[in-house]
Amino acid sequence: MATRTVAIASGIGLHARPASLFVQAVAATGLPIKVGRVGGPAVDARSILMVMGLGVKHNEEVELTAEGDGADAALDSLVELLSRDLDAE
Repeated sequence: MATRTVAIASGIGLHARPASLFVQAVAATGLPIKVGRVGGPAVDARSILMVMGLGVKHNEEVELTAEGDGADAALDSLVELLSRDLDAE
């Protein structure tokens, strides 16, 4: 299982637009990916309601996990996405 940790760069955290862009990117990977606060429960990252329900704020760290072919590359691209301020773009 591949795992990555990243701090959320978006000023409002994983809500609204940033969450939508993240969920779309997760779905595009075709892999079962989970996201959650470090040390906390993880949720299906393909569900916008579950992702927004985490209530992750700006600069909070989340852990991403994935299994399958291409999991490392998929998580690397998602880390890059979450490392940007998606509200400013």
